[in-house]
Amino acid sequence: MNVHSNLGTTMARTPAAVPPGQIRERIIAAALQLFTQHGYFSTSVPDMARTAQVSVGSIYHHFKDKEDVARALYLGLTEGLQEELARIGQDHKTAHDRCRAVMVMLFKLTESNREAMDFMLYAKHRDFLPSERPVCSSKPFETMREFVQDGMTHGEIRQMDVMVATSCLFGGAIRLITARLDGVLAEPLPERLDAVWECAWRGVTA
Repeated sequence: MNVHSNLGTTMARTPAAVPPGQIRERIIAAALQLFTQHGYFSTSVPDMARTAQVSVGSIYHHFKDKEDVARALYLGLTEGLQEELARIGQDHKTAHDRCRAVMVMLFKLTESNREAMDFMLYAKHRDFLPSERPVCSSKPFETMREFVQDGMTHGEIRQMDVMVATSCLFGGAIRLITARLDGVLAEPLPERLDAVWECAWRGVTA
């Protein structure tokens, strides 16, 4: 499962859909599925082996232990997300366009791969990956704050605490994402994009 090349499509593969030769990717795909459905602590290495359709020995050939699998999954997701944000930064020049593109990307990712977004937002990563940075302090979220800070520097966004501004811009969108993941919101997220974005931008625009 190549989480770096196309976050929205390759991450959506099930373990069985990953080519047989990509054993490491099959294991990571199985871990995402099982951690999301059953939780990290309720998932065993044999569970991952069965779901990935590989041997337990294959898992230990590629990873030290279950925590190592979880780390590879977490880092793959955050690195893939960071690549998407870097592309947004290159393709768009204003804070308005960058932040709106971020919202579009997050909504599309939620619709195309709910398990990935569920793992990013709901899993208590510090409980099983204590050496890794929390999601809110990870590089992707730093980049989102940088987009906002750049908007304040150039007068698009009024001066305020960058954490407050970032929460105003993306907090509503993330709440809708969790509502969608929880089954509270029935319609696809992109259908709510314009309304959510208008409210978010009005809250911070200079």
